[in-house]
Amino acid sequence: MTTPSRPADDSAELLPVATPARTRAALRALIRPDRGLALTGIGVLVAATAVGLLVQPLLGRIVDIVADGRPAGDLTLPVVLLVAVAAVQGVTTTIGLTRVARLGETVLARLREQFVERALDLPADRLERAGAGDLTARVTGDVARVAEAVRSALPEMARSVLAILLTLGALALLDVRFLLAALLAVPVQLLTARWYVRRALTLYADQRVANGAQQQQLLETIGGAVTVRGHRLERQHTERGAGRSRKAVELTMRSVHLVLGFYGRLHIAEYIGLAAVLIAGFWLVRDGAVSIGTATAAALYFHSLFGPVNAALVLLDDAQSAAAGLARLVGVTDLARPAEPVAGKTEPAGGAEPAPVPDQRTGPQRKTGPHRSTGPQQRTVSGAAVAVDAVSHAYGPGRPVLHEVSLTLRPGEHVALVGTSGAGKSTLARIVAGVQQPTAGTVTAPAGAGEPSVVLVTQEVHVFTGSLAEDLRLARPAATDAELRGALSAVHALDWAEALPDGLDTVVGEGGHRLDPARAQQLALARLVLADPALAVLDEATAEAGSAGARVLERSAEAALAGRTALIVAHRLTQAVAADRVVVLEAGRVVESGSHDELRDADGPYAALWRAWSGSRTAPHP
Repeated sequence: MTTPSRPADDSAELLPVATPARTRAALRALIRPDRGLALTGIGVLVAATAVGLLVQPLLGRIVDIVADGRPAGDLTLPVVLLVAVAAVQGVTTTIGLTRVARLGETVLARLREQFVERALDLPADRLERAGAGDLTARVTGDVARVAEAVRSALPEMARSVLAILLTLGALALLDVRFLLAALLAVPVQLLTARWYVRRALTLYADQRVANGAQQQQLLETIGGAVTVRGHRLERQHTERGAGRSRKAVELTMRSVHLVLGFYGRLHIAEYIGLAAVLIAGFWLVRDGAVSIGTATAAALYFHSLFGPVNAALVLLDDAQSAAAGLARLVGVTDLARPAEPVAGKTEPAGGAEPAPVPDQRTGPQRKTGPHRSTGPQQRTVSGAAVAVDAVSHAYGPGRPVLHEVSLTLRPGEHVALVGTSGAGKSTLARIVAGVQQPTAGTVTAPAGAGEPSVVLVTQEVHVFTGSLAEDLRLARPAATDAELRGALSAVHALDWAEALPDGLDTVVGEGGHRLDPARAQQLALARLVLADPALAVLDEATAEAGSAGARVLERSAEAALAGRTALIVAHRLTQAVAADRVVVLEAGRVVESGSHDELRDADGPYAALWRAWSGSRTAPHP
């Protein structure tokens, strides 16, 4: 179960945060595969702590020997045993902490993998509503806090809790009255922990939200710097950023005051407990109930509790911070996992299981099938390649985008979606590609057998850091260099690729050779060729090229789509001219469908769009 985050402003719908119960359940599920490692680590730590508890009685024995005026030779055995205890405790503690740390790193790695897997499955519109800052804060800050807790707090917490429990047991063995005296500190410690926990969880959760809002504002300001300067909005954006920064600083200072109050209360508990143990020792020694050495051992036991008790309580700070971060991570993993049936769904043709949909914004995420040629292939597909039946979609109550859209794409047919901005073209394209589930209705798409059945290419193309060859092999990891060159050649990109400083081995992406938007899009189209899907969905895939590179990219797209069924969100109406059929969307409804010539001559909505777009242009021959 998850609860929505409180948005930093009215325009953002932040990703949800898991409830404490759901977070604990997720943590148990993460640990379950490594129960053996957990039990072994805890068992070794118990042995190490138990051995360490022999130090105080041995020191008490030495005090008794000295107090009774015995020969110096009587000190040999206790001293030798102290050395042996130190050696055994050091070895067993190292082994135990190593195993606990390994458990933590394994669980952390599993959590990271699940988070990335789920985050990649999130619907694009959900990420857009939350904003990049919220997800970025979780990927960076929350993961870092959980990792820090796993690497430092988890082993120390395990050792501290064991030391506390076993030391209290040792006090009872000396004399139960020592244990009762020591327990006088417990109420103060429990009240302190309760006071802290009740305030810390909410405070740290608010801090995460504020940090996410701060990062979102920073990303928006930097990403839109040209627009900000062009409209003279520097002052407004600076004030907005300063306001969110002040909010983050205010919450940070509140957490500092909380921690200071926490430490102050802990010191009071220490003084109460130590005073009670010393007074009990004085009365017991005076009455002859215990020896001076036993009273000394009791005082040393309680003093030795200062470290683990304070460590355990202080680690509540890290634990609460990590718990808040973990809840935000689990919230994302639960959001992406379908919790209940939805009204709309995407089905594969023939009733087969749906194949994962590679998205060229991030690269295909699955391996392809057997070796194939890299060039476009003509496919023979029986029945409808794609059937959209009464699909509706809304991005929230009162925000419908599509209204009972029905559409059929025949095998090998290229269909262009056109319409004004906001007509629902991109939403329909994402639903057909399987990236987004419709609110109502169904989509029947081809199912791939050992290969991607659908590939989505958008105008938001990401060039991954690494060699150009590695970037291409995202679509087919086993592709040879000859196949990579074939795919580049198919989309008319081989010449510039081979002209790079190191050819296909040239490092591209962040910190590498920069590819302009047109070349980055050709790279995405080459990945499409390598993936070789039955259905290709292009969502304004040539929009980023500008007028100069538009024709080049359109030629590349035509080559990549040859022989495939394709749905094309047309940024330029020249793409509609070249399509087999044009479907016009208006306010989320299909208002026209036909060839370019038929719709142009019909003098309807498409003809108006064509006249407005083309002006004096002469339509190219299909």
